[in-house]
Amino acid sequence: MKSIRDRTPANGNYKVTEAVKTEEEAADVEGFKHHVDEIVVKVDELEQKVKDVEQFYTSLSKKQPNSSKGSSAVKEKQPIFSIKKLQQEASKREAAGAKRMQELIRHFGTIFRQITQHKWAWPFMHPVDVEALGLHDYYEIIDKPMDFTTIKNQMEAKDGTGYKNVREICADVRLVFKNAMTYNDDRNDVHVMAKTLLEKFEEKWLQLLPKVTEEETRRKEEAEESRLGMQLAREAATAKSARHISNELSELDKHLDDLRETVVEKCRKMSVEEKRKLGTGLSRLSPEDLTKALEIIAKRNPDFQAAAEEVDIDMDAQSESTLWRLKFFVNEALEAKGKESATKVRIENNKRKREICDALAKNAKKRSKKLTS
Repeated sequence: MKSIRDRTPANGNYKVTEAVKTEEEAADVEGFKHHVDEIVVKVDELEQKVKDVEQFYTSLSKKQPNSSKGSSAVKEKQPIFSIKKLQQEASKREAAGAKRMQELIRHFGTIFRQITQHKWAWPFMHPVDVEALGLHDYYEIIDKPMDFTTIKNQMEAKDGTGYKNVREICADVRLVFKNAMTYNDDRNDVHVMAKTLLEKFEEKWLQLLPKVTEEETRRKEEAEESRLGMQLAREAATAKSARHISNELSELDKHLDDLRETVVEKCRKMSVEEKRKLGTGLSRLSPEDLTKALEIIAKRNPDFQAAAEEVDIDMDAQSESTLWRLKFFVNEALEAKGKESATKVRIENNKRKREICDALAKNAKKRSKKLTS
């Protein structure tokens, strides 16, 4: 166990000066407060940035197990661009894809015209006139009515409400015939006409389907490429942000160290009595806290042998900043030690009280037995 010897002289001729508040000192205090406020704001900003980075990597780790080997291979080859550039590229691809889809819709229009010009297409050209035909149960049987005029109007819509995908038109054309086949039995002329036209439509649709499938595959590949690119860009941006946060934290630590140094430098000189009390406080520290205290001295004095078995501490040889740092540390350590001791004493007292109460209860029980016997 380490031992220390306090070499502070019992008597000495020291001049102790009291701090006098002047306008200059008041200005220093205001400047210090302003500096502290700036650091507090900076800490809050960094805390939010750290939370954002943690949230990003937490969400990323949840998605990673679901990524396929193929996606990983694409990811390795994927160059990293800025998020803004990737968004611009995505907009261009989306516009190009929409143009190609409009071309497919134009090809589908040829098929649509061929079907609508068939001699048996007339029953399906307009919405079913339920009232005129007396089909009072039509809406109970048919959930979504559809007709060729409605399809044509939506294909030609210029206000953005039209079809976006050729498969949507295909589905509505099939719906026209399936509604007719659902409502009319298979011996009805309308049912037969619908079934015949549906077969012709499916034949023509099969001719266009390879181009539709090719476009859909291309869109999926572009979407996956875009997704991976955005993910890589976000990872790169987050990693860059993390590096900036690390640099800002280092800079903030430096500012805090400067502030601590400023506070210590503004402290008055420690009196002989305070140095004596500080030496006494050092001797009351636990071995762990004593080691920390010696490290505080060694930090400002490289020649100080903090690891020696017996350590001499010359209070007069220490700088004022070291002395005040020691005082703050010793006070905190002894206060924590006092609270711990008080807790132990309270526990021991409570234990003793329980033992006394148990003993009194046993004695009372014995006396009551004697009286009853």
